[in-house]
Amino acid sequence: MQEHNLVLNLHGETPEVAVLKAEAAFVPTLQKLHATFPKLRIVLEHVSTREGIEAVRKCGPTVAATITAHHLWSTTENAEQDAHSFCKPIAKTLEDRIALLQAAVDGSGKFFFGSDSAPHPIQSKERAGGAAGCFTSPWVTQLVIDALKYAVDQGWISNHKITQKALEGFLSTYGRKFYEIFDPNESEKPRLRLERSNETIPNSTVSTDGTIEVVPFRRGENVVSLSWIN
Repeated sequence: MQEHNLVLNLHGETPEVAVLKAEAAFVPTLQKLHATFPKLRIVLEHVSTREGIEAVRKCGPTVAATITAHHLWSTTENAEQDAHSFCKPIAKTLEDRIALLQAAVDGSGKFFFGSDSAPHPIQSKERAGGAAGCFTSPWVTQLVIDALKYAVDQGWISNHKITQKALEGFLSTYGRKFYEIFDPNESEKPRLRLERSNETIPNSTVSTDGTIEVVPFRRGENVVSLSWIN
């Protein structure tokens, strides 16, 4: 993969380790891979811990990580209390959540957005041993923006960190740069407008034929509205 300039995407957890420690236990494996193949581009997908964030920071520029919208909002308690907040890797502690929020706007380019959205039918989620995954895709940009705003309100992030450059980098440009996707017409592309209105995430969404119902992450919560600027 290194020779052919391919990207290695990893779900970084060590099997047979307690779920809350599985990602931290994987860090030595990530470090060994990077040391052995220093030019191999590696993405630690849906990073969920402070240890994972710190490990990616310590690696060279060929190692990055994605962060999901739902991990910016969740801790273990959310998954325990609501089947539709249960995901893998499972959300961890408040300390871990804060580390993810801070990494999302640190400007390093090593952390970028990945939705990992999973629209499991309601019956797959609300049963014993329910499916892991959060349905976020229609509202991912808004969920990220509101999570960062909440972090500022809580004093976890300084307001000056939330810049247009930081937001565009996390949601768009950092990932494309890492994957070496370049667009010569980038400056001509449409932009997003986000504004406060009365938009609310619905309690559920149903397929056009009425056979599948999916419950979104953070159902019933207000979110910023999104529109395109041409």
